[in-house]
Amino acid sequence: MRSRFDEQLITLNSELTRMGAMCESVISIAAKSLVTGDVELAKKIIPIDNEIDQKERDIESLGLKILLQQQPVARDLRQISAALKMITDMERIGDQAADISEIIQFINGRVDKDCEVINLMAEATMKMVTESVEAFVKRDVELARLNIKHDDIVDNYFKKVKESLIKVIAENPNDGEYALDLLMIAKYFERIGDHATNIAEWVVFSVTGTH
Repeated sequence: MRSRFDEQLITLNSELTRMGAMCESVISIAAKSLVTGDVELAKKIIPIDNEIDQKERDIESLGLKILLQQQPVARDLRQISAALKMITDMERIGDQAADISEIIQFINGRVDKDCEVINLMAEATMKMVTESVEAFVKRDVELARLNIKHDDIVDNYFKKVKESLIKVIAENPNDGEYALDLLMIAKYFERIGDHATNIAEWVVFSVTGTH
């Protein structure tokens, strides 16, 4: 019975890793299309977001199946419960990348110096997502806690972007709408960082029982 349960957990971890890789992909594409002004590249986010949605449903189904069949307790129960919470945050990451894609298409690929700072935000959030999922699979609490601290890096980038764009609006009112679009993109990346933090917090809960 335990052998079957362990096999199901391995499958669950594998599917979570795949979903995490999809999240990394949409973040990477969103950042690259922003700094290059490649609208066609931005459009590729939408089908991947749809795959993320499907993966969420698949993992949710698997998780519920394990709960019903195996009736896990204590640490095993926390692990399944945490996985079901994590996929909700991953699904939101996909949605926010899709929102960024729509804005990039709306601004028609216009590129600004602030796009570079937003790209740094994206790289930081992508690292957080990758390492949060890795921490879950390895049950590495220290890695998860380190990731939670990395959200401050993303927040600091967002603060820089916001201050820069406020200055743009004050000095060039005609660019106000464009500046607000960039600010919205930065805000979406900041939210992605928050979701990655949530994932890391669920990793800590799955191992320690404390959230």
